[in-house]
Amino acid sequence: MAARLVLVRHGRTAWSVSGRHTGHTDVPLLDEGRAQAKALGQRLHGAPWHGLPDAEIRTSPLSRAHETCELAGFGERATDWDALREWDYGDEEGLTPAQITERRGPGWLIWRDGVTGGETLAQLAARADAVVAWARSTDRDTVVFAHGHISRAIAARWLGEDVSFAARLRLDPAALCALTTAYGGPALERWNDTGHLDATP
Repeated sequence: MAARLVLVRHGRTAWSVSGRHTGHTDVPLLDEGRAQAKALGQRLHGAPWHGLPDAEIRTSPLSRAHETCELAGFGERATDWDALREWDYGDEEGLTPAQITERRGPGWLIWRDGVTGGETLAQLAARADAVVAWARSTDRDTVVFAHGHISRAIAARWLGEDVSFAARLRLDPAALCALTTAYGGPALERWNDTGHLDATP
């Protein structure tokens, strides 16, 4: 079987609950988010994943992703990587979509219009491309613990799509995803899988 890139979004935070754009602000996990991370770890250490013993693991250095990685049982194997930080939202940091629309005007869409004073869509795509290139440079599984928007950008670029395609990829907190190949091309094996959260509060 072809090597996979496994994407894990961090658990729930107060800002993810309220819908605030959380870029480089180091918002911690809620207790609920910590429970989600532990449930995720139990799943990844059971069949058919078995702890992904041969995988190379990297995590965003921001605490919400790093703690998710640790609570899931992969902290000792993980390397921090700045490429996995969340989108730098600039002037839109900490704002909800409704607040940004009020500032930017009706019809604003982050995946088309970008942000003010932060990271451009091209810069975000370049970081996503670096993650894809790293994952494809090895013949073993790779695992990243990261954030909602950068993970969606990585998936879009894995599929060979413009980064704006990420608008079509919903991704919930503590979700598990896997990118692989099929019929000689890039493919989604699993997306926004939160089955491990069914029994969590």
